[in-house]
Amino acid sequence: MKKKCKGIIFDMDNTLLRSNIDFSSMKNDTFQFLVSKGIVSKEINIAEQTTSTIIDSAIRSNLMTEALIKEMWDIPKKYEINGMKDAVLEKGAKELLMELQEDFHLVVVTNNSVHAAEKALQENHIFHYFDCLVGREMMNTLKPASDGFNYVLNQYKTTSPEEWISVGDSWIDGKASMAAGILFISYNGDAEKMDKMDIRPTARIQELREIINFLK
Repeated sequence: MKKKCKGIIFDMDNTLLRSNIDFSSMKNDTFQFLVSKGIVSKEINIAEQTTSTIIDSAIRSNLMTEALIKEMWDIPKKYEINGMKDAVLEKGAKELLMELQEDFHLVVVTNNSVHAAEKALQENHIFHYFDCLVGREMMNTLKPASDGFNYVLNQYKTTSPEEWISVGDSWIDGKASMAAGILFISYNGDAEKMDKMDIRPTARIQELREIINFLK
């Protein structure tokens, strides 16, 4: 028997906020930096990677000094700051959050830094709707690893994974959610990419308000 939903985990970029982060250039610049330092192989097929998976490979190599790690993180941080400057809300986001806030735990899990995420949510006047914001500083490994989702479950120890759903636009959101045992809803996601990465969402939606159909 399905348990009643108690909480919703949202991705941020292109789920709650329509940002202008150049993810392709972010990934390429991060990759080229790590190749130039001899940390990752130039033979990696980056078409099948994200910035977060490339960074994870670099950190797991045990070749990174503290100085290199800082220099590496400065690359995505630059793109995040620039891309979030004029971020606007996804259609219906604020209205949905207003409706849900009294009855559900509302959480954001993002690979962005906590500072960048909080600033963007504040500027769009929706930060106060969330009980918890989980950024990359709170994860050992970024999405598609499940660290961020596990962090949430540890904050709400009286709930189980079956009492949560997550919503995101990317396959990495789906993989992280599924690894934590949480049902995943794809919001305007790339169905072909998700199929290729073996991500099977519980549902695919085009409007955020459709989430309500899965909360009963």
